[in-house]
Amino acid sequence: MANIKSQIKRNRQNEKRRQRNQAVKSSLKTASKKVTSTAASGDAEAATAAGRDASRAYDKAASKGMLHKRAAARHKSRLAKAANAAGASE
Repeated sequence: MANIKSQIKRNRQNEKRRQRNQAVKSSLKTASKKVTSTAASGDAEAATAAGRDASRAYDKAASKGMLHKRAAARHKSRLAKAANAAGASE
């Protein structure tokens, strides 16, 4: 445990940020899992709708500094590719 007042505050801030980042990462994983599962089931419309939601979530995470913008673009691209493959298989 820190004795210095500023370090105690810094620890509180870091813990708050860690929990927020953890929640955002978890929601991103859930969103991308939803896209892949709907794409695998063959429901193209649901896959594209889930893809839009996931894309929005990745953009928001990138703008907040949670993810690098190129990492978010890479994830979005892969999810779009999966959603489009579900639409092409019909």
